[in-house]
Amino acid sequence: MKILYINCVCGVGSTGRIVTDLMRQMKAQGHTVKVACATVEPVKNADPKDVILVGSRLDYYIHNALSRITDHEGLYSKAATRRLIQKIREYDPDLVHLHNLHGHWINYEMLFQYLAEENKKVLWTLHDCWAFTGHCSHCSLVKCDKWKTKCRECPGLSVYPKCWTKGDVERNFERKKRAFTSVGNLKIITPSNWLASLVKESFLGKYEIEAIHNRVDPAVFKPTPGDFRERYGLTDKIIVLGVSSIWNEHKGYDDFCKLAERLDERYVVVLVGLTEKQIGKLPSNMVGIKRTYNLQELAEIYTAADYYINASKAETFGMTTLEAALCGKKPIVYKGTAGEEIVVEYGGEAVEQSVEALIAAVTKRP
Repeated sequence: MKILYINCVCGVGSTGRIVTDLMRQMKAQGHTVKVACATVEPVKNADPKDVILVGSRLDYYIHNALSRITDHEGLYSKAATRRLIQKIREYDPDLVHLHNLHGHWINYEMLFQYLAEENKKVLWTLHDCWAFTGHCSHCSLVKCDKWKTKCRECPGLSVYPKCWTKGDVERNFERKKRAFTSVGNLKIITPSNWLASLVKESFLGKYEIEAIHNRVDPAVFKPTPGDFRERYGLTDKIIVLGVSSIWNEHKGYDDFCKLAERLDERYVVVLVGLTEKQIGKLPSNMVGIKRTYNLQELAEIYTAADYYINASKAETFGMTTLEAALCGKKPIVYKGTAGEEIVVEYGGEAVEQSVEALIAAVTKRP
């Protein structure tokens, strides 16, 4: 069978690594695989001959800027999508496995028109809520459920994908609904029961929906001794760790900063995945580390930590939470997110969404 994966990134970030893991598994079973992804992020862990690069950096920046003005994320990049469709025709896959289509790189209307016309067999793994809302990628973050009937306005225009104007939420909702329900042979996969329950209440509820928890490689993510504490001068510290490919308010960045302010000198908060600008603004009791593509190093950091916290307020699964659990940690996650499913299966604790609850969880343990 010939399989085509389509995702904004390949081999980096949680969704990118999910895709390359799937490619490796399918190749091992004798299938032919390719992946189509944007050109902005580096491509990792994939054979170059299996990669179809979509668009250019200029196209990405134009799409990004226009979507901020018009609120039409996923409706530009027409030339790039036209070239992609031609390459899909040439490859002629038996299965198209979609992942993240947002990210300023592809035109979803053109892609779905092609998939519908060719009656392609399609799997779509949803990693967030963007597919069934008029704007936002995490409806729970803005505490909105208008998407169950029809989005007419959005309280989350200031969050990704950002819009600087009043938005075009109602029309976005209708265009997504029309495009995404046009494919006859479509099955939806979600990484958690929590997200599956939302999808079932949306216009995508007409399709078969299956919740399959993401998996990570236990040969990589396992208790892995290293010299992380020595390298950073933390041998006598209680390490509270957070890991994310992007740090912002909804990922819990502000909560970690407040947590660091209120913990005593025995503790240090370590965040992995920060930008240089964010690292430069950290107080002395926080350690910032840039995003790492070295999974061995990441496993060593998880292992060195005393506590792992995922303070995301809108987590649809939480790959880093699972990675930390496999490295021997008992993760602390926020209630009301899919992180609860991980701690039920692997151990850990779900707490209320507050800094006070994080402090209590960290300080009560021996």
